[in-house]
Amino acid sequence: MRVAAIGECMIELSELDDGRLSRTYGGDTFNTAVYLARLGVAVDYVTALGDDPFSEEMLAGWRREGVGTAHVLRLAGRLPGLYLIRRDAGGERSFFYWRSAAAARELFELPETPSVIEALGDYDLLYFSGITLSLYGEAGRERLFDALVRARARGGRVAFDTNFRPRGWPDRAVAQAVYRRAFDHADIVLASSEDLELLFGQPRPDELTMHAGSAELVLKRPDLTCHVSAPGVDVVVKAEPVPDVVDTTAAGDSFAAAYLAARLGGAAPARAAAAGHRLAGVVVGHRGAIIPRTAMPALLAPEPDHAEEKCP
Repeated sequence: MRVAAIGECMIELSELDDGRLSRTYGGDTFNTAVYLARLGVAVDYVTALGDDPFSEEMLAGWRREGVGTAHVLRLAGRLPGLYLIRRDAGGERSFFYWRSAAAARELFELPETPSVIEALGDYDLLYFSGITLSLYGEAGRERLFDALVRARARGGRVAFDTNFRPRGWPDRAVAQAVYRRAFDHADIVLASSEDLELLFGQPRPDELTMHAGSAELVLKRPDLTCHVSAPGVDVVVKAEPVPDVVDTTAAGDSFAAAYLAARLGGAAPARAAAAGHRLAGVVVGHRGAIIPRTAMPALLAPEPDHAEEKCP
């Protein structure tokens, strides 16, 4: 199984307790790509970067992680985006972005774009997020949706993560319209009730519920449960509480990776959700989006009997 993750990887500055900044890189779909690779899934990252030293550093690091870079376009004279993370005492984050001129925003506006769209049709799964959609203008999003249609026509599947950041959109109405189209094109929707309530005003909007008969809906909720609904499936999977939350960065990204890896490997949705909870629980116990390899849990998909209940 081959996966293409589409989006943006940025330079990440993280504020330490003494006020100094540490530098690494990350981004929602990129974080998921790294965890997919660590879980043994063949994954390529599809984006655009500059020709600067930071872009070179990123590419070298992605390759060390086993993330493919064959479809990373390079733009002369451009730079990656940048963001800063500030955390409160409970590990919750605030994000500050400098990305309006980032190279990744032009992925679907370049002379090489048609070859990227053609290549996307060769993957078993395409993965993208609400943040991915916020990168591109209307024309770029049309080309992305066209790529999804082409891929599904060839037998590929599409997974959409609802990650919603209001600052990435000109207004809520535009975001709502784009999300509705993303739901239409997705075989798997990885959502959080907080994202959906922020965007649509309710934790499970009609725009999502109407797809329950054809798509696999994975809804993470604030009570640390996950409601999975699909044809023939309607379960709630509980997560074990994490006693010491250090940093919630990439909790959702790692959940998505473990869930998708398990599903691609043939696991049932309930077991895949248990795997997602397990990896996310480990990730929030470490600072930063990508945990050390040595911290990766050995068993991601335990038998879910203790964590699963049928929905009423």
